[in-house]
Amino acid sequence: MLKVVKIRIYPTQEQEISLGKSFGCARWLWNRFLAQNNEVYKETGKGLSRFDYQKQLPQLKKELEWLSEVYSQCLQVVCLNLSRAFINFFEGRARYPRFKSKHGRQSITYPQNVKVEGNYLKVPKVGNIFGKIHREVVGKLKSVTLSKNPDGKYDASLLLEDGVSAVTRKSDGQAIGLDLGLTDFVVTSDSTKIKQPRWMRKRERNLKRKQQNLARKVKGSKSRDKARRLVAKTHSRIARCREDFLHKLSRKIVNKNQVIVVEDLHVKGMVQNPNLSKAISQVGWGMFCTMLKYKAEAAGKIYLEVSRFFPSSKTCHVCLNVVGSLPLDIRSWTCSSCATSHDRDINAAINIRNEGLRILASGTGATAEGVSVSPKRGRKKSTVEA
Repeated sequence: MLKVVKIRIYPTQEQEISLGKSFGCARWLWNRFLAQNNEVYKETGKGLSRFDYQKQLPQLKKELEWLSEVYSQCLQVVCLNLSRAFINFFEGRARYPRFKSKHGRQSITYPQNVKVEGNYLKVPKVGNIFGKIHREVVGKLKSVTLSKNPDGKYDASLLLEDGVSAVTRKSDGQAIGLDLGLTDFVVTSDSTKIKQPRWMRKRERNLKRKQQNLARKVKGSKSRDKARRLVAKTHSRIARCREDFLHKLSRKIVNKNQVIVVEDLHVKGMVQNPNLSKAISQVGWGMFCTMLKYKAEAAGKIYLEVSRFFPSSKTCHVCLNVVGSLPLDIRSWTCSSCATSHDRDINAAINIRNEGLRILASGTGATAEGVSVSPKRGRKKSTVEA
């Protein structure tokens, strides 16, 4: 199986300069080939392939000597990534490739010849970079991606092949349904409610003050760059707090349950609500579901998503009666058929679990509407067999 270990690295000043040149060359090459591809497509109606990009590299290195300062295979990876970006776009998995800016996150990938020696990464044309390797690196090193975040910190992502075959998934064990929300981040089918930590709200005043300070600086000045880095550090801290919470919660849920069922939320449509868009954007539902999925697959457990059109909140889990309307401000209701009192979120979580078990028992990827789940766009549903 392929696994990724992300570590923090601490390059020296000379190594930072070398990495900065590599980031710049990779970014320049991406932008050049993307602009070239756009022009060719307008003229001929066809784009360029990975081979079309790579065969230009020898001539470009002769014309531009500074391209030779970068490890050659890193430039070839740029060609691979750009061609893959267009494939993902035409297959509906991603947006159209965009030009890269020097002000955002910078990264470069080494496909081989990087070695881990103790607490150091031996990188071609850069040297030995010190890093905090917090866990044992086991397996064959496939590739290493070095990145620089907007707050000035450096990371290395190690892609490893551990040689272990995928664990066979089994459904024997406890099943749980998860209803994701805003006030309560997760409500489970066993009536457990986990509050929303509200990372952004705790640091809004601090972030607002730093953003106002940044807006007053003169563009291009050193003081503006310093203020920009302070804003980036605040955003980075918020992101790390969110990621830490999601990692711990997803690990706890996967460890305790064999079948995990969530609802396929249409987040892109939900953020169109101006009253809830800010709250929805900062909770990290998509990241949480991604963590649940890969952790469950690695442990041989089952992760399922039910259709977003399944009326989980409006259905009584006792008698399956469906109410006509249930506005968001109604948090509890009584079934008119069996007179059972329901907590809106707990009832939804129970219905999500029951629908997931029904899909699992049927052995198909059928939704509650009886049609096959096979979207032409976006990420693939977990209820469809590969």
